[in-house]
Amino acid sequence: MQVPPAIAHVFSLFPLYSFPPVKPRSGSHPSVATIWIHPPRSLLLSTDVECLKWQAYLALRGVSKTAVRWDISAEGAMGARLPNLHLPDGQLLPAQLIPTWADEALDERERPLEGYKDQVALDESRAWVSLLEGDVHAALMVAQPSPSYFMSLITFPQPLPRPVESLISPPLSGLSSILPPYGARVSPKQIENKYRDAISALADRLGTDKWFLGLSEPTPLDALVFAYLHTILHTANHSIRSGVTRRVNLVAWELRVRGLVAAAFTRAESL
Repeated sequence: MQVPPAIAHVFSLFPLYSFPPVKPRSGSHPSVATIWIHPPRSLLLSTDVECLKWQAYLALRGVSKTAVRWDISAEGAMGARLPNLHLPDGQLLPAQLIPTWADEALDERERPLEGYKDQVALDESRAWVSLLEGDVHAALMVAQPSPSYFMSLITFPQPLPRPVESLISPPLSGLSSILPPYGARVSPKQIENKYRDAISALADRLGTDKWFLGLSEPTPLDALVFAYLHTILHTANHSIRSGVTRRVNLVAWELRVRGLVAAAFTRAESL
């Protein structure tokens, strides 16, 4: 069957060209494990909570001699999400595989309770994780300054992976779960109150302990807490920042852990 002349003419306006594959600029692999992060503010610590959490996780697990690079955008990462871990053998790992790699790098068996002493501590840690990733994260999102009108014109809008509404509103169930949320349900005052209650509870739980939950060794919870505290202490929003600066034990704890985390990383040779 022949293509009708009119359609063939339309197709001719959009010719298909084939090009040879683009070779990478360099076939070399990093000499040490290198974590790809969003750009750091200082001390090689990322400004992104998720990236900083995994940096702290590696450092507190005892993984040293790790490099960081921040010249690769999220679009170039696996699943379009940072961080990624680039290994000397060429493998590129997403964030969820970092714990498995750490077990192998440290020659340790997989920890059945993620490093917590018992099931009770593990269950409590999950409650704190939910609080941090809910009330505290919502406050950080609301505190972010809105982009200028000019920047909104020259940049593409980035969809939020977790809208604020989903962090402070209970999940829908039943028939209502198939209907999209309608209208704004975000109350800045409500978010700030929940945030301050969360920080107060966090400070009370830490007390004078070295690590959270009164444990003798750091756990993934400590990595997550550090990521949020460090980000909060460097935010431009005074109201959010003061919620932590008023808690002397949290400020001192963040400062001590910051030194441990920063010392575990070096700048990648490619930068």
